[in-house]
Amino acid sequence: MRVLGTKLASHSFEIGHRLSLPRLSHHRTGKPLSTSTVSPLGRHLIQHTRTHATMNGHGDLSNFHAMRPSLELAVDPAYIGASFGITADEDEPAVRGRYRPFLLPENDAADDWVAQLELSTALKLVESEILEKKLDRLRILVLYGSLRDRSYSRLLAYEASRILFRLGCDVRVYDPAGLPQKDDVQHIHPKVQELRELSKWSDGHVWISPEQHGNLTGIFKQQIDWIPLSTGSVRPTQGRTLAIAQVSGGSQSFNAVNSLRILGRWMRMFTIPNQSSVPQAYTQFTPESEGSRMIPSSNRGRLVDCMEELVKYTIAMRPHFDLFGDRFSEREERRLKQEKAEADQTTALSGSLASGSL
Repeated sequence: MRVLGTKLASHSFEIGHRLSLPRLSHHRTGKPLSTSTVSPLGRHLIQHTRTHATMNGHGDLSNFHAMRPSLELAVDPAYIGASFGITADEDEPAVRGRYRPFLLPENDAADDWVAQLELSTALKLVESEILEKKLDRLRILVLYGSLRDRSYSRLLAYEASRILFRLGCDVRVYDPAGLPQKDDVQHIHPKVQELRELSKWSDGHVWISPEQHGNLTGIFKQQIDWIPLSTGSVRPTQGRTLAIAQVSGGSQSFNAVNSLRILGRWMRMFTIPNQSSVPQAYTQFTPESEGSRMIPSSNRGRLVDCMEELVKYTIAMRPHFDLFGDRFSEREERRLKQEKAEADQTTALSGSLASGSL
């Protein structure tokens, strides 16, 4: 059939403000086809294609027709180099010494790459929604999953913490060294209690694990296993925001972040859409003699994206913390318990009256 000579599958589309119909061309000459040069079946296919594109308004492969108009936020030069980090005078010495090992000497901090990042939209949001309203800073708990001397998940956790700290967050990094193996008896261990209290204190988490044997490490999973879904009426993770990242020794993979995302859902947390996966992590940081800092790359840029996004989502969601934790099933459970308690009380009172004990 002559229609076989028509390159129907290779449509050329013009993307612009006006809808452009598909232009069909001959597979050898490349010249546009008209309905007079093809078979009846070919004419039918051409007409059907054009009619379909006109009717649904989606005459482009990427469906730009359906895109929502977006606003490009302008960079505010007033915030270039600005930092809302907690100063040494404002900070609690015990907290600063125990939970902020990522802080740099003051002389180095001003020239650091984190200080040079353009973060004006997030900084303005923090200023208007938290600092000017004199609200508590965002409280972020950072967990990592390796105890090696040169742990790349710890180094990445420190870089993430520096970004969050500049954005005005109260950042606390938990050291998993000394955390016992999960069992049924050591829940009173000081490291377990410390971890649980930090989770209750937090508004959001950052989880960073190495990928080992195709998944997250036991060191990291053990930390989550020690955090209960509920302790009485308190849920240590419910409603918190979560950012996730992983480091790999080999090529880029997403096994660990996929597992972290599942864990976050199970712990009733809101995991941000973005995520960071750093391949060949041993090539992504400077030597220890040069501070073990992350080198410039798209991987570093993605980490910045994730931390900026975490701050924005946490600011948006924190005022509605109780609302997001409200569930029909739990309300129903409380109602049934209340009805049962009232019924038991009525029964006991009736029994007492009948026996004449009152």
